Amino acid sequence: MKDGRIEVAPGVSLAARRRDARDRVADGSAAPFVLVHGLASNARTWDGVASRLADLGHPSVAVDLRGHGLSDRPAAGYDFATVAGDVAAVIRALGLDRPIVAGQSWGADVALEVAARHGEDVRGVACVDGGFLDLSREFPVWEEGAVALAPPVLEGMPATELEARIRSGHPDWSDAGVAATMANFEIRGDGTVAPRLAREHHMTILRALWERRTTEVLASADVPVLLLPADTGDADWTAAKRAAAGRVVSRLADGGPDGGRVRVRWFAPADHDIHVQHPGELAGVLHAAVTDGFFA
Repeated sequence: MKDGRIEVAPGVSLAARRRDARDRVADGSAAPFVLVHGLASNARTWDGVASRLADLGHPSVAVDLRGHGLSDRPAAGYDFATVAGDVAAVIRALGLDRPIVAGQSWGADVALEVAARHGEDVRGVACVDGGFLDLSREFPVWEEGAVALAPPVLEGMPATELEARIRSGHPDWSDAGVAATMANFEIRGDGTVAPRLAREHHMTILRALWERRTTEVLASADVPVLLLPADTGDADWTAAKRAAAGRVVSRLADGGPDGGRVRVRWFAPADHDIHVQHPGELAGVLHAAVTDGFFA
């Protein structure tokens, strides 16, 4: 694995984790992947998936988006157009040959924005428990959504307590997955944590998500789209996600001129962070979508 930085705009560079394929594939199925984390997360959460993809012949790069992880934290540029432009700049800087962009949660929406705005650089998008929901359907008034979706106040919590909470809530996560999730935070000299993403930027991104009309973006992203929702056991939320996925399928497959460029594969039961909980299985699903020709 090669860690480095890539300048994506004047004065803004992103931290990137590149991983070469371990086994070369001669049949043309070794598509590269760009791996995009969710809101207030970081690139390390993709390490398990990237390692398995490398075993299957796929090189990958996972990036810390602006304001996240080890990347720069500019005062502006947290809108979808700018963040998608950052990812497209990474693709071009590394000379990647039309990668598949896989994003989790907010990262799935970012991946779709990359395809919609920079489609010539992308061969497909994988949306890991994100990218297909219109939050305004669930929260018709922004002020209600802002209260419901705002991040918990964790600054000042002892790192040991936060790690214990993560382990308790996700007992089947690996030690590496827990450590990657802890990297969403800085650990200060007194042993307490502070989120790497500033709260004001977190709320700016949430507002952009709420204002977004996902099906319209999906329709304009003229590439194959693989939806990978999680059934977390919350019956109401899962029903909302099934309805949303159904609307996408209706728009892109059955009810429109787009043919069969959408596929849905549920993970059940699964956490929202499928890529942390089930990295091997997720990598296998992504690989299969390449080898069976879905991501042509």
